[in-house]
Amino acid sequence: MSKFESSIKQIAYPQEAVYRNISDLSNLERVRDRIPADKVNDFNFDSDSVSLSVAPVGTIRMRIIDREAPKCVKFQAEQSPLPFTLWIQMLPVTETTSKLKVTLEADIPFMLKAMVSGPLKDGVEKIADALTLIPYE
Repeated sequence: MSKFESSIKQIAYPQEAVYRNISDLSNLERVRDRIPADKVNDFNFDSDSVSLSVAPVGTIRMRIIDREAPKCVKFQAEQSPLPFTLWIQMLPVTETTSKLKVTLEADIPFMLKAMVSGPLKDGVEKIADALTLIPYE
């Protein structure tokens, strides 16, 4: 298994608000218009799962497999070119701010590791960056 971690990101919302929004994927409706249509297609979700089509990767479907309030939400790939688990950890900084980190653990065949490690690391960082832009009110 290969592990990819984002840098720690600061969020101007309390930990509980961030957790409440991330642990219920139906909240993605509020940010649907921010998803770049030229990069993501067939974006669908419910409270526990999300699926999207990303060129050239194809369809990726994830389901929440664990919620540890108010500090972690863990996802597992149900459909993906590579099996993976992704989790988002949240910690309080003050009563009104928090920080988060995104971690991805993937089962990458040795022959593909050099080719996909860079894009996976970049992807994890982009997910973390995107999570800092969401209004968690």
